Amino acid sequence: MNMMASNVIAPPPPRTLAEVGLNTVMMRDILLKTMFRTNMDTATGLSKLVALPLTLTQELIDLCRGQRLVEATGTLHANSGGEMGYQLADAGKARALDALSQSEYYGAMPVPLAIYREQVKRQSIRNIQLTRAQLTAAMGHLILPPTLIDQLGPAVSSGRSILMYGPPGNGKSSISNGIRDAIGDRIFVPRAVEYAGQVIVVYDPIVHSAAVESEDDPTALRKSGNRFDNRYVLCDRPTVITGGELSLDMLDLTYNPTARTYTAPLQMKSSGGVFIVDDLGRQAEPPQKLVNRWIVPLEESRDILALQSGEKFEVPFDTLVIFSTNFHPNEIFDKAALRRIFFKIKIDGPSQSDYLKIFSLVARKRKMPLDEKALLHLLKVKYPTINNVYANYQPIFLIDQMIAICEFEGIPYQMTPELIDRAWSNMFVREEEILH
Repeated sequence: MNMMASNVIAPPPPRTLAEVGLNTVMMRDILLKTMFRTNMDTATGLSKLVALPLTLTQELIDLCRGQRLVEATGTLHANSGGEMGYQLADAGKARALDALSQSEYYGAMPVPLAIYREQVKRQSIRNIQLTRAQLTAAMGHLILPPTLIDQLGPAVSSGRSILMYGPPGNGKSSISNGIRDAIGDRIFVPRAVEYAGQVIVVYDPIVHSAAVESEDDPTALRKSGNRFDNRYVLCDRPTVITGGELSLDMLDLTYNPTARTYTAPLQMKSSGGVFIVDDLGRQAEPPQKLVNRWIVPLEESRDILALQSGEKFEVPFDTLVIFSTNFHPNEIFDKAALRRIFFKIKIDGPSQSDYLKIFSLVARKRKMPLDEKALLHLLKVKYPTINNVYANYQPIFLIDQMIAICEFEGIPYQMTPELIDRAWSNMFVREEEILH
């Protein structure tokens, strides 16, 4: 990945319990639940688990001791610099169980929604300034007409929505991935966000690839060794890719009745990054309905989510949405929906000369020698049968087919008109073969 230096301003670590932004009872209960679930008994260990600076973790422990919920064990841990050990008192265990019955969430303190909003602004996808060189480098493995980069550049730099359309097999998905690679810097993703006392888990190791984690250095003279608020994870800008499986309920909060916590929807997990809706038109929901769900977020950079209680609230919507479809936009959208998608870019099949460039590039990579007679057979005999319509996927398909035949027959890699015919017959299904 082309990793640019990140100019994103880090979320500062809280210096006081008030700056954590949560009410004291919630912080106390999360600490007690964490002690109960993990059996961690040192301030340093707990500090890592609840993702707060050591000084603030110690303050919370002292608060619990004052309420007789936690007691010092009187043992000093030799392996952690002679640190004092702590355990839950009976009252602390009872309180932890009561708190767990209300919500199973423990570990990292969540970030209040208002504080999260500020961080989203600091690292907005709209602040990205992408150069032609960065975009071209990220697309280096693709052979694209120069006019396409002219269109893609401003679209990506604007951080607005993009619709890519055109016949299948021409690299719309590869271009989407190239855009993701070109963006390539890092942002801070909260482990969880808090709203109205409810916890929404945002960080997802499947979507987010963690770079480095900040640590509070207990040996530092000033107990603020953190480079940023530990409640966040420094990650590459996220990319969520969905295809035919996308449904409207994936864009809502998911409530887990067992854990009594929420999981952020896909567009919130992709905040600060890219959300790719591949194969639009193949979902169970009609494309018009899917786009209607995005209209307010795309226009106003805010999304509306609902809790189990029905209470609605606003979250920032900060993601570059890329729709990709094999259908013509007029077939799947009305004019109002199309107007709201900021950039419409047609991805066509290659010209004959670009097709040959792709073909020779793939052949070189696959160590398949080119043969002029076989290529002429392909261009003069085979392609006229499909009106000379070229697609980017075809060179890879045909060369891989010929390689498979050569390996099966136990002959050196070669390209002949006969092998072209055998490979070609696997690329299309003839109409008369379709069974009714």
